[in-house]
Amino acid sequence: MSDVLVASITELCSLDHGNDPRIIAAWTANKTPEGVLAMLASPETSMFVAVRDGQIVGVGALTDNTISLNYVSPKHQRTGVSSAALAELERILAGRGVEVAQLKSTATARDFYRAMGWSEMAPPREGRFITSVEMQRKLR
Repeated sequence: MSDVLVASITELCSLDHGNDPRIIAAWTANKTPEGVLAMLASPETSMFVAVRDGQIVGVGALTDNTISLNYVSPKHQRTGVSSAALAELERILAGRGVEVAQLKSTATARDFYRAMGWSEMAPPREGRFITSVEMQRKLR
């Protein structure tokens, strides 16, 4: 899981980090194996993986009924992994009774989420590492 998160951020999110090693290091600091174990241990977080040919190719998470992660291995970008993961995360949220799903997108993923029916709730905000875009989608 850690490898997918770090590779996805490093290789696919250059629009956000501008290939600045300091920003990448800060953004991926909690994506170590130990950091992922801490996420898995959190009672507020549910983590999911997408597996293809026995390999983890995507990592998703829900935290407090909000989509908090949806990352894909760079080798599997544009193969439907993120779309399938998003659909599953939305299905789980709907099953929990959530009527309007929320997430914070990166600038890199904003167009993907728009294409999947998500809309921006507010103008983009400069964050600690990246610009985040608060988005929502009605599930019911």
